Amino acid sequence: MQHNVLILDFGSQYTQLIARRVRELNIFCEIFPYNNIPSDLSSYKAVILGGSPFSVRAEDAPHPDLSQIRGKLPMLAVCYGAQYLSHFSGGEVAASNTREYGRANLSFIKEGEVFFEGVSPNSQVWMSHSDSIKSLPTNGVKLASTHDVEFAAYKIEGETTYAIQYHPEVYHSTDGKQMLENFLVKIAQVPQNFTPNAFVEEIVAEMKEKIGNDKVVLGLSGGVDSTVAAVLLNKAIGKNLYCIFVNNGLLRKNEFESVLNQYEGMGLNVKGVDASQRFYDALAGVTDPEKKRKAIGNAFIEVFDDESHKIEDVTWLAQGTIYPDVIESVSVKGPSATIKSHHNVGGLPDYMKLKIVEPLRMLFKDEVRRVGASLGIDPELLGRHPFPGPGLSIRILGDITLEKVQILQDVDKVFIDGLKSWGLYDKVWQAGAILLPVNSVGVMGDERTYEKVVALRAVESTDGMTADWVHLPYDFLMKVSNDIINKVKGVNRVVYDISSKPPATIEWE
Repeated sequence: MQHNVLILDFGSQYTQLIARRVRELNIFCEIFPYNNIPSDLSSYKAVILGGSPFSVRAEDAPHPDLSQIRGKLPMLAVCYGAQYLSHFSGGEVAASNTREYGRANLSFIKEGEVFFEGVSPNSQVWMSHSDSIKSLPTNGVKLASTHDVEFAAYKIEGETTYAIQYHPEVYHSTDGKQMLENFLVKIAQVPQNFTPNAFVEEIVAEMKEKIGNDKVVLGLSGGVDSTVAAVLLNKAIGKNLYCIFVNNGLLRKNEFESVLNQYEGMGLNVKGVDASQRFYDALAGVTDPEKKRKAIGNAFIEVFDDESHKIEDVTWLAQGTIYPDVIESVSVKGPSATIKSHHNVGGLPDYMKLKIVEPLRMLFKDEVRRVGASLGIDPELLGRHPFPGPGLSIRILGDITLEKVQILQDVDKVFIDGLKSWGLYDKVWQAGAILLPVNSVGVMGDERTYEKVVALRAVESTDGMTADWVHLPYDFLMKVSNDIINKVKGVNRVVYDISSKPPATIEWE
């Protein structure tokens, strides 16, 4: 992959967003911690310094080694980066009398600057800092101001170095994408050649060379990532790819059969394994969410190991790891606190002597879908909502039984089918039902009932990092609630979850 743009991470929550905006310009980029800069920078065309929760005035402020970058490569310093360049290069940064967070407007833009071509006067930008630049670094030239921040943007004469105190990558910076394009394309002259078709061509060639005539085993989940990974590998190595689709008994209703048929129709070499009882046995009496995830993960590895041993001379294990997982593992702050275990992270037991191949490890989720579309994968499959690796086990609060799974499968089917029939499915990022560990009193046909409560959850998001609940029409919720209570035996009450992430997570466990 062409290493066109290097983004240095100083711990900002917006770092991934910078990368996403650069990728939207069809420019390939990578994120590295500020203290782990690649030793070979010869293939990079530009560098972006990100923001940071630190102050440049603090004793523990991040200090990047820019000796091989500054003055040698075009560089854009964002927020912390802009303040760092000023503070340690002859300028001054001090605590601001007026802390600027949120929306601001450019009140001054220097005429004739390529960086601001196509940017409207009074353009809205997004600020997030308590320090402010009081004087520019040596050879600094002011390019833009807001009403409260005089040096909102500057450049350094004699270098291709630009610096801004706001965040162009966030949605609220109206012309932020234009500024990034001006810097990367017009100033740094970075080629815009990172397209789905180019990625497919390059990764297929890379996989052919890396794998050769070896055999690869891949665990399909029915989700977007593993499916796109399978089609890419199938394109590269054909029948040397062995796909295994495990039914853990915790999939959506009829999903094992329907997805298996769909895979076979795609020409994949796939084997379906129904291991439902093995998973139910592993989950018997388990109520703690983390223990559920561990039990399912261990059972899956055992089933997968059993099946892979039936294939002679397998050398590689393919995984649908995507770029956010990779970034997390090399974060400047280290792996974040464990909120919940991830089924793709943590490696394999030592007894599984397989090499790992991850064809999607440099792609974001939306890019995976675009690559899938370029490969001709069914839009319905590519548009599927994310589904948790542990399946319905973490949507059943409490212990897992076959009866509870069947109830939740029926409820989930009514909900998802309803979203599709009302034309709402594609407007929702993820949806599902949760079976609560409580019963409630109800009345059906003049008789008292004491039955299960289910919660419905529908969220909108772009990457799952943050999410907000979807304002589904009242008429739809009324119809779905009525259908669930009338059609699913054992349920007499339906509630709708209106929590955002944060503070709540998308799943309940």
